[in-house]
Amino acid sequence: MFSNATFWVGVAFVIFMALAWRMGAFRQIAEGLDSRGRRVRAELEEAQRLRAEADALLAEYKRRREEAEREAQDIVNAAREDAERVARETQERMAEFVRRRTAAAEAKIAQAEASAAQQVRAAAAEAAVRISEAVLSEQMRGGAGEDLLVRSLSEVRGKLHS
Repeated sequence: MFSNATFWVGVAFVIFMALAWRMGAFRQIAEGLDSRGRRVRAELEEAQRLRAEADALLAEYKRRREEAEREAQDIVNAAREDAERVARETQERMAEFVRRRTAAAEAKIAQAEASAAQQVRAAAAEAAVRISEAVLSEQMRGGAGEDLLVRSLSEVRGKLHS
């Protein structure tokens, strides 16, 4: 039994373990493992906290992106409505401009027609006066005829030009 190598290895092992226990190696090993376990637990908790923070940031960024997209859509809609309103107002102003130009042109045409009619009447009256003067001067010779002719012509001219 004492000559067996396995026996002496077993004895050395027991002595080693007793010395290790006596010197507090088991306690230090346990404390080291506990310390490592606490450190791993703290790292896991930190990772969970960071994960929760990252999820919160992701949710915030998604919310902000959606809000920005809504604002962009609102801006596009407002711009479209403004463009439609401006086009409508421009079309209305153009139609009003055309109406005013048409009315002005019609007024000028009416004025030109009235002026032309007045000129025709004046020319006709002048021609009638000349013809009447010529006819009456041939029919009435002498002083009484001339006086009557002058008065009549003045009266006719006054009535025709008024």
